[in-house]
Amino acid sequence: MNKELWKKCVEFHGHECPGLAIGFRACEIAVEKLNLTFSKDEEVVCITENDACGVDAVQVITGCTMGKGNLIFKDRGKMAFSFIKRNTGEGIRVVLKPSNKEMSREERKQYILEAKEADVFEVKPLRVKLPEKARIFNSIVCEECGEAAAEHRIRIQNGKMVCLDCFKEYTRGW
Repeated sequence: MNKELWKKCVEFHGHECPGLAIGFRACEIAVEKLNLTFSKDEEVVCITENDACGVDAVQVITGCTMGKGNLIFKDRGKMAFSFIKRNTGEGIRVVLKPSNKEMSREERKQYILEAKEADVFEVKPLRVKLPEKARIFNSIVCEECGEAAAEHRIRIQNGKMVCLDCFKEYTRGW
């Protein structure tokens, strides 16, 4: 375990916890298996299936961020992270294994950081194709609230261009 890198992750996140350890360890696995380096632009893509503590470690270690468009949040509520090398399309999906072991918070953190990879994680093939590079969209001013929104998030409602906050979804109750 790279203790200096762990320290950087803790400083960024604000505290030590099992969730940060999950992301830290998932990144360590991806770095080793895919020979990843810090992504200055979009060389590495991470698709995270959760918005929990571990995502902070992903940002620090891989350089994947929402702002660069190479950290993609796919809300599944799973402790799963897909890492992809953009230049080759090579990637893996790292998934936390369920655990019934009774442990304190500190013990769980240490277990995640120190146990054998195969005891804590399952490394699987990718389930997704490589996402397109981040795009820059024009801004459209909502005709209801007057705020600008990216054009791909605008809807037409009663003949007006409106943002998602002003749009009244039509679902018929299902």
